[in-house]
Amino acid sequence: MKTAEAKNIPSCYIPYARASALDPEIAANYIAHTHIGDPDADAVIEQMASLDGGTSARLLRLGLNTEDPGEREQVLRDAPSALRNFLRKLDTPPDWVDTSAYMPGIRMFHRNSRLVLGAFVGGTLIEGFSTNISKSFLTTGRLREYGVRRLRQNNRHMIELFMPGGMERSGDGWKLSIRVRLVHAQIRYLLKKSEEWNIEELGVPISAAHMGFSAAAFSARLLKHLESLGAEFNEEERKSFMKVWRHSGFLMGVPEAILFRDEEEALRLFDVGRMCEPTSEPESIAMANSLINSAPLVIGITDTSARYALAKYVYRVSRALIGNTLADELKYPANQTFGVLQWFRLQSRYSQMMNRLFPKRNRDNNFSQFTSLLEASAFDAAGISYRLPDNLYAEESQEW
Repeated sequence: MKTAEAKNIPSCYIPYARASALDPEIAANYIAHTHIGDPDADAVIEQMASLDGGTSARLLRLGLNTEDPGEREQVLRDAPSALRNFLRKLDTPPDWVDTSAYMPGIRMFHRNSRLVLGAFVGGTLIEGFSTNISKSFLTTGRLREYGVRRLRQNNRHMIELFMPGGMERSGDGWKLSIRVRLVHAQIRYLLKKSEEWNIEELGVPISAAHMGFSAAAFSARLLKHLESLGAEFNEEERKSFMKVWRHSGFLMGVPEAILFRDEEEALRLFDVGRMCEPTSEPESIAMANSLINSAPLVIGITDTSARYALAKYVYRVSRALIGNTLADELKYPANQTFGVLQWFRLQSRYSQMMNRLFPKRNRDNNFSQFTSLLEASAFDAAGISYRLPDNLYAEESQEW
């Protein structure tokens, strides 16, 4: 990462001085990026704003699924110039991208897949949305439905990143990373047009700072939580896992000036960024609790008592992962965390042994249900949707 000077600090970032005392360069760089969105993707959305949803979805589908540059220029000859320029830039990845180095991380992901989703939902996703990025998403409404949808979308995105070939130009991990980027740009565009967002107070919606923070959380913090849950991996797998996420972060529009280079840098960015952010706001609290209470719905549990029991279990694991300070900020139910992770690791070993001995058994305990979120992240038989939200408010937007 390169560093930038912090100017015109958004008023909500009062804790910045404390973060600056810890690491002035990273803190200044973080604050500087609260003023930056995603110029390339934002230009695409600006130029496509006058098109109807079906036309824009068709152009995005053609652009992202036509790999040959010459053929793509032909099929998109009447498309907005910003879209053509955006796709041309994607044809030439940075020198550090090496998809051949991703296989160790892919193997690690699939070997620990059930623990990955537990660490992701109970730890990383909560931490990733603990910043003011949650304000951008909660403004759209439909809180409970949003939690279920967000869990499924994030789970599917991560699964596709770690499919063999997923980060190649033709892979769904590559395409979904770009789709995330364009959805963020669309929400940013809609928020800027509305009266719901105060840039002087909050900075740019879904800023580069928040995206850089999220990329660090989804990678390095995920590795930390995986270790806490008992996953095992070697140094090669660890570095490979980080490389996959770094590539995805780049595709999602994180500027290289705030994109981590390795695990150590990602953890430092996470720590300093967290200190820059204000104490968890109501939107972060609502987002975190919505995500946890959505977990039972994602796997199809509709019985009230069963949903409550699983949510209670997820709260306990999540509190143990993210720590009492953040859990209390997010208004988690009071729970003791002593022995929670040890018990989880014991359940994991027991589950692995029983799966080997009785592979066809069906278990309905909280551990099995919580770690089944991977299988429950349904794949749309129609493939990736390239529609974008056409209204800031979910209840007024067409399905996307």
